[in-house]
Amino acid sequence: MLEVTDLNKSYDSPAGLLAVLRGVTFSMQPGEGLAVMGPSGCGKSTLLQILGALDPPTSGLVRLEGVDPYSLAEPEQAQYRNSSVGFVFQDHCLLPQLTVLENVLIPLMVGIEDTLAPQRARKLLDDVGLSARLDHRPDQLSGGEKQRVAIARAMVRQPKLLLCDEPTGNLDRTNAAAVADLLERVRTTHKTILVVATHSQEIAARFPRRAHLNDGSLV
Repeated sequence: MLEVTDLNKSYDSPAGLLAVLRGVTFSMQPGEGLAVMGPSGCGKSTLLQILGALDPPTSGLVRLEGVDPYSLAEPEQAQYRNSSVGFVFQDHCLLPQLTVLENVLIPLMVGIEDTLAPQRARKLLDDVGLSARLDHRPDQLSGGEKQRVAIARAMVRQPKLLLCDEPTGNLDRTNAAAVADLLERVRTTHKTILVVATHSQEIAARFPRRAHLNDGSLV
């Protein structure tokens, strides 16, 4: 279960304290999906970074299966991010010098050894329709294919929480719909908690729960 309680985030700015998130509170069960909507700069990425233990809140709590990542020492927090959270970004962030399979295996280079992960990586790439592309490099793939690799990479550790920041923002309408469908299959198949930040009404409509960030509050 993901529990977010009275989350606040502010930054210092030349004009004074800038409040980005105000009292954000919600909870999600395994297998649930949430689309967070709002224009650029409204705080969607900030919210995902806090949920993923990348940026501490000014106040409030985040708990995933009872664990507050911000209460952990840095080594344990890094392990938490690697094992419990998967990230998918607008820019797929694939390493150009590595093959598709090698890119998916990157999360396994640190943390707890997982002998079944290489087999799982191949299965994930088969699930996203890229079993024939294992030895290709990113520059040999389309934008939609690159994003499918990024989703497989995010899932290779079998995370409890999958965070996607504008995952279809760089894709055409057809590929965006295909990636959204894939994320929904991942959510239901793996019972993963899925939070997607998007400015697209069309993509958000595919998710069972939707919320808007309005003046820092989640509605």
